[in-house]
Amino acid sequence: MKLPYALIALVMMMIMIAAGVKAISTDQLMAVMPKLKRTKAEGYLPYLNRAMSDGSINTCCRMSAFLAQLAHESGDLAWWTEFSSGEQYEGRKDLGNIYPGDGPKYKGRGPIQICGRANYRAAGQAIGVDLENNPTRASDTDVGFKTAAWFWNSRSLNKYADCSQSGFDTITKKINGGYNGKEDRDKKFANAKSVLGC
Repeated sequence: MKLPYALIALVMMMIMIAAGVKAISTDQLMAVMPKLKRTKAEGYLPYLNRAMSDGSINTCCRMSAFLAQLAHESGDLAWWTEFSSGEQYEGRKDLGNIYPGDGPKYKGRGPIQICGRANYRAAGQAIGVDLENNPTRASDTDVGFKTAAWFWNSRSLNKYADCSQSGFDTITKKINGGYNGKEDRDKKFANAKSVLGC
């Protein structure tokens, strides 16, 4: 018997709240990411809340920063695989792309758009999924949220998630390498803080 996403999300949220884990609701997620349809939000929510819990992304400020960055990187969780071919990453040794074809093979995937052989290998080892040999798995809902939390923690981003603009700017630079999309990220951050009540 297949349970509806809404019921699964509700049960998971009740379990997490009973265990003292901070979780967001479907309505909050949709308010943070207004392009997200309810059925998608309900399907994503258990995996998102679990990833945030496992990654200690558990304060209002941390959750707001994390959600804002995911919203920007994935177009409100609409884009789970980078649109471009990945050729721009070809030969990028800083990303661990040392073999021909690594750029396209390890292009951005998941809600935070991890890219590069080295990131796929490290994320996979951390979450127990062989992403180096199965990179498209990073676009799977459960794996994608786990890789996003892994990426966040591998860069120690919780320590900058203090609700300040300077902290959020540091997070943006560590995720993107610069300030690409800064205006959109900043708007999403302000919205997330408002929705979550920071």
